[in-house]
Order: sequence, then structure tokens, then C-alpha cells
Amino acid sequence: MNLNLPSSSLAAGSMITPGVSFLGRTVVLAGSLYLGTVHLARFATKSGISLPPWILLLGVTSSIPIGFALRILYIGIVRRRQAARMGARLASPLKGKRFGNIDIMLKLVDRFNNGYPGDGLAEFVAEFGTCFNIHVMFEDLIFTVEPSHIKTILASDFENYVKGDKFRHTMSSVLGTGVFNSDGEMWKFHRSMTRPFFSHDRISHFNTFDRHAENAITQMKARFSAGYPVDFQDLMSRFTLDSATEFLFGHCVHSLSAGLPYPHNVAMTDALTGKAKIAEDFAQAFADAQTLIAQRPRKGWVWPLFEIFKDNTAAPMRIVNSFIDPILKEAIAKKRSHASGEKNVDNDDTTLLDHLVQTTTDPVVLKDEILNIMIAGRDTTAGTLTVALYLLSTHPHVMTRLREEVMTKVGPTDRPTYDNIRDMKYLRAVINETMRLFSPVPLNVRESVNASTLPATSHLDKPIYVPPKTSIAYSVFLMHRRKDLWGPDADEFDPDRFLDERLQKYLTPKPFIFLPFNAGPRICLGQQFAYNEMSFMLIRLLQSFSSITLHPEAQHPDTLPPADWAQAEGRKSREQFWPKVHLTIYAHGGLWIRMTEAENAD
Repeated sequence: MNLNLPSSSLAAGSMITPGVSFLGRTVVLAGSLYLGTVHLARFATKSGISLPPWILLLGVTSSIPIGFALRILYIGIVRRRQAARMGARLASPLKGKRFGNIDIMLKLVDRFNNGYPGDGLAEFVAEFGTCFNIHVMFEDLIFTVEPSHIKTILASDFENYVKGDKFRHTMSSVLGTGVFNSDGEMWKFHRSMTRPFFSHDRISHFNTFDRHAENAITQMKARFSAGYPVDFQDLMSRFTLDSATEFLFGHCVHSLSAGLPYPHNVAMTDALTGKAKIAEDFAQAFADAQTLIAQRPRKGWVWPLFEIFKDNTAAPMRIVNSFIDPILKEAIAKKRSHASGEKNVDNDDTTLLDHLVQTTTDPVVLKDEILNIMIAGRDTTAGTLTVALYLLSTHPHVMTRLREEVMTKVGPTDRPTYDNIRDMKYLRAVINETMRLFSPVPLNVRESVNASTLPATSHLDKPIYVPPKTSIAYSVFLMHRRKDLWGPDADEFDPDRFLDERLQKYLTPKPFIFLPFNAGPRICLGQQFAYNEMSFMLIRLLQSFSSITLHPEAQHPDTLPPADWAQAEGRKSREQFWPKVHLTIYAHGGLWIRMTEAENAD
């Protein structure tokens, strides 16, 4: 079957920027109000009512703000009445000190750029509770960290909470209409197209992991032997990028061949040429594009005004497309070269792209899906592996215990198997605890289709009314650190909480308090693939190395945790790296480490 489905993605080469499109819609609205005023004036004249020119001028100039104010007033009345009819209440609105809560918007943007994940929002949760209305520029944005609310959004009322037009428009220049940026039939199409590929046999096929893990570890050993620390985040980004591009495309980008970076204060660089430069450019552009689209929602509905003269994502996406497009053309040509009706044999060497072209040869649909899956399969895994090494370095007793499990279950040199990984309970607990403290995707958003309610947070409270077409953001990052959900030690890294009595006390009765892979119909298709890849790499690392030390002096001082964090509450006060977020979590400035080779390593 060859489905050529339409795509609503913003073409990278589009001549209309987000800002120009936004202004065009605004001009149409303003023009409508102006014409309405003119028609009223004409009606008054025909009715024999003489109006002075200054009244007409005042009517024209005031029509927009008056119309805007009346609209806000009307919407407020309607929503209060609808909430009352449904036996619910409105989410408590934040009240800033400046027009349109612009001070709140600026605060959140500043915290996003310069703070710790969740800064700003965590303060509001402490003051206003687990659900409130941010209400920036007169637009509702309900925010929640309540498990029952998130369960409603993701599972029990799934059909009523979609990505929505606002989210799709904001993300479309990078995500297109891929599985993470689509709803309805398009989402079902992408989901059904991809699901069969993530079968048990394929996700437990470790040849690709082993090849790239060996390459990465060899480069680590060489750099350590030369007397330099390694940026582990950079290394894991290359490992996961090479694994993902080979797994998805059958065309490894060979980013590991570009060589590892040196510390910021070492005047040594390796000139990049050929494939190494292409790989480096692609990886950087892909990261830049994600950072840029992640910044848009934090500016509210006026974000297009910051992109009047250009689409900020156009330049990095041109680089991304220059790598992806030839691969797509080759796969499509290969598919079309087969006899009509003939299907390629699906085997262990079949890539995701080979699988997808059996369903559609639309290059836009294929590109959107591939890029969406690559973000999920590469960035989240690299981020989690980076944070896992950071946590192991700061908790050597966990590192020692985990190595003991590796030696017992796998041995010092054997390649780990699927059965090995399945039997390693402590390894799974370490990965889960890493994702609890540092959620791969810290913040997500949905949009309501129809008016609905979120469950009351206590028997004394009322359900919370959600108007139609309203954005709802939820933070798994903040929910995962709530002490009332995880216990008084929620800020601590302790993998045993997934093994001891705390598992039955906290998580088992309320499974929606732990959502590293989302939940409901949109739960991550590659969940087991990610667990396998992370487990495989951690096992190989602990077979090769026996200890880890951090070397923050190797990174630029501007990327170290700010000194004023020491006065903060919780983990932030003692964090030794700077976690930041684009679409996924990452270490600002990298994670520079040294590792001691194990005596039993080859």
C-alpha cells in the first residue's frame, strides 16, 4: 500500500516566516474591527445621526482594545458558568504585576535559559498547589504536576487531549507531522506504520550497539591514556547518533569518526573533513533546531513576533535535510525498483526506513517520522546515559554494587545478552532512578478538544474545569520529585527505592507517579529498545572501567552551576553539573570525566 498523505509541516525553504504569518492574521482581525466601525458610522449617517469626526476617529482607534476587552470579559463569564454547571471550579490563575502577566512570562523564559529545570514553575507549585492557570497574555495555560490529572490527559480521557493546532504550529518546522506532532488519523497512521518494527527480535539484536560501544570505549581509553578527560555527553551523543542512524536509515553518520573534543583550555583541535565534518554539522544542527523550537512556547502565543524576518529553525534544518534527503531518495528509488506488488523481505538487516517505504513513499511523511523517532531514540538515551554516569560518579557505592552485578551476571568480557539484561534488577533500578530524578522529557503539553474536568485533588475540593481549546502543560520532572508521592528522600539518588518496601508503598499503588516514557495510547514505542541500549552501554562501560571522577575544570566556566545555586533548596544546592532542557534533558557544557580502567578489562 502506498499512501501519499498530506503534510502540514512548514517547509524549511518557505518564504513566509512565522512572524509574517502571525502579523497577517492580526491585520485581518484589526481590519474586520475597523470595517465594523466604518459600517456603524455609515448606518448612523443614513439614520440621520450626525457624529463629529473625533468620535469616528475615537471609535476606529479604540475598536481593537475595546473588542479585545469585551472578548476577555465574555469568555470569563461563559467559563465560570460552564464550570458551575459541571460542578467544577476554574484553575487558580497566577496574578502578575504587569499587563497580561508578561512579568511571569519573562520570569519563566529567564529561568528556562539560565536556571535549573523546573525553576519558576516549582516556586508556583509551592505557592499555588499542584494545578494552576499561568494565563500569559490573556491566554489560558493550565499547568499540573498531579498524577490523577496526567492520567486523565494521557489515558482515561485520551481522545479529548491532543497535541493541538498551537503545538503543531509551534513545532512543525522541525517535527513536521511526525508521530510526536500529529493527532487523529495522521497520528494513528504514523503509530501503526512504526509499531511493527519495534518487535522483540529486533530490539534485542545487539550487533549495532556492540560495534559502536566498542568504538566509543576505545576512543575513551585512548584519550585517558593521553592524559585528558572526556566529555561523556559528547561521546554518548555520538554513540547514540551512530547507532540510531544505522538502525533507522542503514546509513551510519559515523560521528564517532570525527574524534573527541578536548577540554576548553587545551589548544588542540582536529580539523574535520569529509564524513566527519558532515556528521559534526548534522549533530549540531539537529540539536540547535530542537533548542529553537523548545524556546517558542515559553514566549506565549506572541512567539512568532520574535521570528518576523526569518524562521529561526530554517538554517539548522537545511543542514539536517541535506543529510536526510539523499538517504530518503535512495530508499524510495530502491522501493520503486522492485516489481509492482513485490515486497522486500523483512529481516534483521531491515532498517526502519526500509520498513516505512513499504507503507508510503511520500518523502515528507518519511522525513517527519524518521526525525521524530530519532529524537526519541537518540537524544533521550544520550541524556539519560550522561546523567547516569554523573550519578554513579557522585555515588561510588552504587557504582561498586552495579559493577558487582555486571561481573556476576555477565562477566568481565562477555557480550551482554537480552536474558542477561532482563535478569539484572539493580541495573534496571539504577536506570529507573536516573530517569526519575532527571526525566528525559521534563515538560509536555496537550490541548483540550471539548470542555472537561480534571479530578479533584482532595475530597474537600472540586474538579478543575478545563475549557475547550485550552493548553495544558504537565511536568513529569517536578512530579517525580514530589516528596508527598515519593517519600521524604525524593531528592536523593537511591536505586533501592525501586527494589525495597518503598516500591510497594509509593509506586505500585500509584503507577502514574513514574512516567519516563509517557503513558496511555501514546506511550513510547521504543521503551524496551531504550532500556536495552542504555543497559548494554552501561554494562560495557563497567566491564571496562572500575571508577569515575568528574573534571569540571575541563569545561568552560560559564557552563558550570552558578555559585548562587549553593543557597537554593533541594538537589539544586549540591548539583555538580548544569542540567538544561531543549526538548529533552542535557548537561550544559557537557560532562567531563576520567575513568579508571578495570584490571580484568582487555
